[in-house]
Amino acid sequence: MNQLKQIHAYSLRNGLDYTKIMINKLLEIPNIPYAHQLFDLMPERTSTLYNKLIQAYSYNGPQKQCFSLYIQMCRRQIFPNPFTFTFLFAACTSLSSPCLGKMVHAHFILSGFKFDVFVLTALVNMYAKLGLVELARKQFDHMLFRDTPTWNSLISGYVKCGNMEEAETLFKLIPFKNVISWTTMISGYSQNGKYLDALNTYLLMEKEGFKPNEVSIACVLPACANLGALEVGKTIENYARRKGYMDNLFVRNGFLEMYSKCGKLDRAMQLFNEIRDRKNLCSWNSMMMGFAIHGKYEDALQLFHVLLREEMKPDAITFVAALMACTHGGKIAKGQELFELMNYKFGIIPILEHYGCMVDLLARKGKLNEAYNLTQTMPMKPDSVIWGTLLGACSYHGNVKIAEKAAEALFELELSNSGNYVLLSNIYASVGRWDGVAKMRKMMKGSLIAKTAGYSYIEVHDEMHMFIVEDKSHPRSNEIYSVLEDVYCKIMKTDYGNESNLYCQIDG
Repeated sequence: MNQLKQIHAYSLRNGLDYTKIMINKLLEIPNIPYAHQLFDLMPERTSTLYNKLIQAYSYNGPQKQCFSLYIQMCRRQIFPNPFTFTFLFAACTSLSSPCLGKMVHAHFILSGFKFDVFVLTALVNMYAKLGLVELARKQFDHMLFRDTPTWNSLISGYVKCGNMEEAETLFKLIPFKNVISWTTMISGYSQNGKYLDALNTYLLMEKEGFKPNEVSIACVLPACANLGALEVGKTIENYARRKGYMDNLFVRNGFLEMYSKCGKLDRAMQLFNEIRDRKNLCSWNSMMMGFAIHGKYEDALQLFHVLLREEMKPDAITFVAALMACTHGGKIAKGQELFELMNYKFGIIPILEHYGCMVDLLARKGKLNEAYNLTQTMPMKPDSVIWGTLLGACSYHGNVKIAEKAAEALFELELSNSGNYVLLSNIYASVGRWDGVAKMRKMMKGSLIAKTAGYSYIEVHDEMHMFIVEDKSHPRSNEIYSVLEDVYCKIMKTDYGNESNLYCQIDG
């Protein structure tokens, strides 16, 4: 920067014009204000220099400057080109302004560049990222030629609004997929809780010969964590280390979270310590949450205090992890202290998840009346998770009165969830309230509510399989049941002697 200032001073003293070179160099640094000052001193300005300044503001901000420059450009009768509109569409996206986006779109149409695939892709991308996916689709359908980035932009738009069905349809139709296409789908499945689809898409991407990048790995790791696909996760870690992706903090935090959720806390802690002074709050939260959900409440709370000693500022998720630790440790007093501390000392207003933790903490220790009273004094309405937690605690502690109140709230929130009816029926049965059991059965029958079949996952050779009881959907189900029958026979022989062969049958 000092060298550029010296060159600028030299050019002024000697009457030389290095302005264009100076502006280009300043935008590379970038020092946009200095470049803009030099630009304003130029008597003759070109569309190329306007575009470079607009691009710099579009990427680095403030984006509003892009439109000031564009207006100035039009007033000077310096005609824009397709690149001008590409950068303006990006600025509209950064400003989250559909109104500005539509105005720039109108100017683009009047300019006569409507068949330029590069700028049309930017237009589709803008509408998709602004959540106006119908307008993005309209532009997409009118394009005579589409390249892979165009398809990716629209797919990303559908992913963002949660329409994975339409995203899947488009993904299958792409003539030429790239890593971004696959990663967008993996990310979409993970964000929408379709973890098995996310993992299978990642594995298929590898099978098709595409090499996952850092973003692909960061997107698939939540799926591994939530499915408990530990072996697949280890394989991905080996690949990430070979490629040097472990230097990426997002990737390393993803592995940390995966090992934490899968119960490999020693490995998670090893990764946590490897990050050293590069740890961010996500690193601390993931490690704390791992300790909390696996009952290591003392370790979670100790980590919380270390975090405070290192002058890291906790956020809402940090306190969710801390309160969960108190819940699993049965530490009511500590939980109440933290619940008050978060607002009093750190200015964090409790949200639904924090109240959920407190209800769970009280309910687990049998303080069901206090837990119920908390649901009535919360500043927001309890959700199905909170009421479900209270109902589950009532089942354990045999409290029919509060169970009925929790179930009544759940029936309104989840009318077709059979599990709530079954749980309340079991609570009635545990105390001999057979009239209540009959009532639940009648309600389920009258509302045509069937008990939902539970399913399980099993990981075999880096692949996840989902199954239910007596499932025969797997193409090798006959072999599977044959092995199960053999295992069952051996168990019966061990427990009951040779005579158990008479009973060695599996109802397939």
